Amino acid sequence: MKYSDFVHESEIKHNTISYDLLTPKPLKSGEVKLDKIKIDFPKAISLLAPYTYVRVLDQIKAVVPLAAYLFLFQLLILRQPIAEASTISLGLVAVIIGLAIFMEGLKTGLMPFGTIIGDTLPKKASLFVVLIIIAILGVGVTYAEPAIGALKAFGASVNPQDAPYLYEILNNRSETLVVMVGAGVGIAAVIGTIRFVRGWSLKPLIYLALAPTIGLTIYAWMNPDLRTILGLAWDCGAVTTGPVTVPLVLSLGIGIAASAGKGDSSLSGFGVVTMASLFPIIAVLILAIYVSETTTVEQIISMASAVNTAETNLDSSIWTQTPYAEIRGGVQAIFPLVIYLMIVLFIILRSKLPNNLVTTYGLALSIIGMCVFNIGLTYGLGAIGGQAGSSLPAAFMEVSTSEVSPIYNELVGLSIVILFAWILGFGATLAEPALNALGLTVQELTNGAFKKSMLMYSVAGGVAFGIALGVGKIVFGFDLATVLLPLYLLAVVLTYFSTEEFVNVAWDSAGVTTGPVTVPLVLAMGLGLGNAVSATEGFGILSMASICPILAVLLMGLFIQIKQKNKKKE
Repeated sequence: MKYSDFVHESEIKHNTISYDLLTPKPLKSGEVKLDKIKIDFPKAISLLAPYTYVRVLDQIKAVVPLAAYLFLFQLLILRQPIAEASTISLGLVAVIIGLAIFMEGLKTGLMPFGTIIGDTLPKKASLFVVLIIIAILGVGVTYAEPAIGALKAFGASVNPQDAPYLYEILNNRSETLVVMVGAGVGIAAVIGTIRFVRGWSLKPLIYLALAPTIGLTIYAWMNPDLRTILGLAWDCGAVTTGPVTVPLVLSLGIGIAASAGKGDSSLSGFGVVTMASLFPIIAVLILAIYVSETTTVEQIISMASAVNTAETNLDSSIWTQTPYAEIRGGVQAIFPLVIYLMIVLFIILRSKLPNNLVTTYGLALSIIGMCVFNIGLTYGLGAIGGQAGSSLPAAFMEVSTSEVSPIYNELVGLSIVILFAWILGFGATLAEPALNALGLTVQELTNGAFKKSMLMYSVAGGVAFGIALGVGKIVFGFDLATVLLPLYLLAVVLTYFSTEEFVNVAWDSAGVTTGPVTVPLVLAMGLGLGNAVSATEGFGILSMASICPILAVLLMGLFIQIKQKNKKKE
């Protein structure tokens, strides 16, 4: 880009205010009266507009193209009207505004806490105390993840007759589920922190974490009643690596590593996302096995019938109804985490924040943003995702919601559905801001050998194939384990032959693809599709979307390794 073009681009995105308006005026005596700076409302808006524009634009880029794609696909390809289009549109606006506010609050409020605590902890506490604090933090950040609320919200769509243990965990033990997922994240954060301090390789940790994960998966798969839990368990691994967990835990871990003198700029930060993806799977599978040992299928079905009867006879509290439930959920997600961080910083560490006013402002934005996002999730992302999923079968089979179904013959219809899923995955991934940041980091670490564009398209292509495969799993009804386990075994083999550098990048790349927009949308679509084709459950798409980019990046890394070796020989 020419310098003149850069200046032009910069100028049109900024507003200016005369310096004279902001500086004190000298008196006749020569003294300067230091009055408070006063800015009227129009000038305040002109200053805030560029600041707000940049932050809202990031969320618009992530949400609007996906929503437009779903709207157009449903109208033009599936020939289905959009139910409550105005409400969904307002919901999507709430998602954009809520995420923009939340991300700003995360950067100005929650992140400073993580950085300061990470820098201060090793100086004022033993490693044992540090690890306990981080483990508890893992549970807190899980509650604060925007996507975890989406996971809990879909429990009502599960039929207790078809998937009793899945129904039991999502409806009657949803809080236990979040605690177990949080415990998995906490263990991952502890291991990641120890790795930072000790300088451990990621490869052995992957092997050690995958062994119980695959073992428990096989055990659950062999039990017909527990098979339906596998999709949820593996999807939980994707849900946890969101915009709260990753930066907050990473800032703590890197700060501790730097204070301990073991921080490595080329590797610090990698690995925690991988562990945070695997250990929640283990935790959920353990919970499912425990529930199966203590509760029978008959008891679950009986209790489900009793609850349904009771709900029809009793009026619900206002705080259990939308949108009050979403507001309550937003406050409950962020507020306890903030209180915990304050206790650690002010009471345990006896430290202070460098700028209390800015941090308080950021924390308030985090809570407000989460509440607005939750409302948008219910009325916007969840609604359009559910509609898209329930409308998809009309392309290849007769459904009650469409008068013209099947729209195409079976082969063409199925091809359209799979292609739709592929494009959705590809576009959603490229829209993730975290992927662009990861691409730049990798390009720098590999001295340009692994270009940013190569990584982005590798990850996006992997996610696209993963989501297409997940949709195929729901449509054709094959077992998740029969596809997922061979893919992870292949990943282990590729990991063995790959360098540490590419292993770090590949296994963490799965985490950047499961953002706060993609996860609720894909979950809603999968469950809507599952209900439409009478599948037992609609989980599992996110797990496919996590493993496929790992394979794509590992294969690309091996290709680059071979290419570099050939150049050296020449």
